[in-house]
Amino acid sequence: MIKMAAHCDFSSLELLMKASSKEKVVKVCNDVYVMGSSQSDGLLSSVCESLGTRPNETKKMIESLSSVLKTIIFHGYTEPQEIQSLFPKDFHKNLRDLITKIALDNMNTWKTHSISTQVSLPRLVDFDWRVDTKMASDSISRTSVPTCILQMKVQENQTDVKTTPENHNINVELSKETLDTMLDGLSKIRDQLSSVARR
Repeated sequence: MIKMAAHCDFSSLELLMKASSKEKVVKVCNDVYVMGSSQSDGLLSSVCESLGTRPNETKKMIESLSSVLKTIIFHGYTEPQEIQSLFPKDFHKNLRDLITKIALDNMNTWKTHSISTQVSLPRLVDFDWRVDTKMASDSISRTSVPTCILQMKVQENQTDVKTTPENHNINVELSKETLDTMLDGLSKIRDQLSSVARR
């Protein structure tokens, strides 16, 4: 099995030893996994601040650490020996063991994060609805036309480690006919999802 971490610069990971505490290494690992790219100015700035390091060397470390952590999650390693086998034999033992422990402790959280962010589209956070009545008229009579006002709260993807993704409200007006079509489509989607889940 090809290991994605095979081509990373393991020596750059020793920059983590400049951290003043294990808690700061935990924070760096979590931030790097969540953001996953040294191209994020927010991530780079945050890690430099945590470690007291320069941007150029920190960028290389972020790329290598991201590669190692994603390899661990991708292959689903759950045993310390599996994770430790990724590192060169001459790699700093205490740092290797610390990264191993951090990865195992955060495995479930990082898996959940990967699943929730693998599609780069806004996510539905909440919704509300109400029935409204509009007056329609022609040359002969006036009639009441019921409509559904659907309000959806959607969350954008996180782009900066220091900020929380914004929520936006989207209001949609649906006629009875449009709502019937929508519910029919959602019912088919639900059935298909249930069918896939049973496999």
